[in-house]
Amino acid sequence: HVYTVFSKSNCSYCVRAINLIRDNNLQVVVKKVDESDKFFAEMQKLAPTMRTMPVIMKDNQLIGGYSDLLNLLNSE
Repeated sequence: HVYTVFSKSNCSYCVRAINLIRDNNLQVVVKKVDESDKFFAEMQKLAPTMRTMPVIMKDNQLIGGYSDLLNLLNSE
């Protein structure tokens, strides 16, 4: 499985999400939306209803934010 985290600078929950994925020895791709208009547009297309950061995907399926990731990993 590949996790994608759309993040931005100065976002503590973004850092926590990335570290949580890495701590579980899972593959993570980080896309910083404040550094790339392309990543921002991709995030808006994939998760138009999300209004908070981070936006986390698993194999191109929207998981949600940090707490959603935590719940998913705790249930697996």
